[in-house]
Amino acid sequence: MKTMNVGLLGIGTVGAGTFTVLSRNAEEISRRAGRPIRIVVVAEKDVVRANEITQGVCRVVDDAFAVVSDPEVEIVIELIGGCGVAKELVLKAIANGKHVVTANKALLAMHGNEIFAEAQKMGVTVAFEAAVAGGVPIVKAVREGLSANRIEWIAGIINGTTNFILSEMRDKGLSFDTVLKEAQRLGYAEADPTFDIEGVDAAHKITLLSAIAFGIPVKFDKAYIEGISQLNAKDIKYAEQLGYRIKLLGITKRTAAGVELRVHPTLIPAKRLIANVEGAMNAIVVQGDAVGPTLYYGKGAGAEPTASAVIADLVDVTRLHTAEPEQSVPHLAFQPDQLIDLPILPIDEVMTCHYMRLRVQDEPGVLADITRALANEKISIDALIQIEPSEGEDEADLILLTHLTLEKHAIAAIAKLEKLTVVVGKVTRIRMETLGK
Repeated sequence: MKTMNVGLLGIGTVGAGTFTVLSRNAEEISRRAGRPIRIVVVAEKDVVRANEITQGVCRVVDDAFAVVSDPEVEIVIELIGGCGVAKELVLKAIANGKHVVTANKALLAMHGNEIFAEAQKMGVTVAFEAAVAGGVPIVKAVREGLSANRIEWIAGIINGTTNFILSEMRDKGLSFDTVLKEAQRLGYAEADPTFDIEGVDAAHKITLLSAIAFGIPVKFDKAYIEGISQLNAKDIKYAEQLGYRIKLLGITKRTAAGVELRVHPTLIPAKRLIANVEGAMNAIVVQGDAVGPTLYYGKGAGAEPTASAVIADLVDVTRLHTAEPEQSVPHLAFQPDQLIDLPILPIDEVMTCHYMRLRVQDEPGVLADITRALANEKISIDALIQIEPSEGEDEADLILLTHLTLEKHAIAAIAKLEKLTVVVGKVTRIRMETLGK
């Protein structure tokens, strides 16, 4: 039985996990794939470290381009990351007729259309289960398991760092800055956490899920992105009192006007399962017309959880290696000539409910002024709560929840509210989603 030969680019945390799991479970994986899968060469700048991990089981080189051109290699695993040399290597591997497995969500979110087109032309596969939610098999679920459905929407906690931070802020009442430092100390957040806390990482992932769900090209440049760095622990506490949890969600929806593609902090009813996902875990809800809501939960990062997804892709590619290219599962679920270039809605045209917190003067007539300003923008109030001021204070927090309204109307209303003499400072606004009927 011929062995499937693999070249591994990068043996950092995920690369080392992939090497370890593939070696440890070699017999089980071979039984599933129908033939042995073996890493025959590793490309890594730190050759000494790579040799320590591989223990002489395979060749180690410091030139990744030599691997993608190696005639012995049939599948290339790209775990270098970024959109620079990684893109060159992936395209070179494809040009050389090699299948590619990658965990690089940024690369595919930004250059996926070009990469998938080249792979289609060369009759090879680019597999990327590990690029979204680590060990959670969400790509396969949406692309294959739910293929009978018209997907209506996807909403997911797809960044473990931000979910850990929000969980700690809620549980301990701590500020964002304090919890971020703790997340960095524990290794949940990078030294430069910008991609995570500002929502960029989640946007890469929801962009890929949106393309698979709706059969559209990858459109990361059209995504609306808002992170959690400006969240106040006070709003997390008030949300809890109102029966909601705040999560950073990646959301994509199919509407009559186009596709919503957005990442932002969101109030979710506490009774929803996804609202109770804590710590660094990931969870994604997919709503299909036939199946209804389905929930996918698990570790979204880490060496072996991500390696699990990488190796699942290796097994799939190995099974299809000798099949005709047209028999493989399309990269974006739909046949390439059946993709539809639906418009991505600008955030101004998205309709959601809103949580608003206002600091107001504690005096008669305040509510009348506020409701009038909202009514002028066709915004109706679902609930309104005034937090009693502390003794001696003449200002109070006013919390209101709106019914569905267009984003642009909410922005206009906030501008009017902030001009009222009874409103002190800026209005805090967070979008809301029910994620159910």
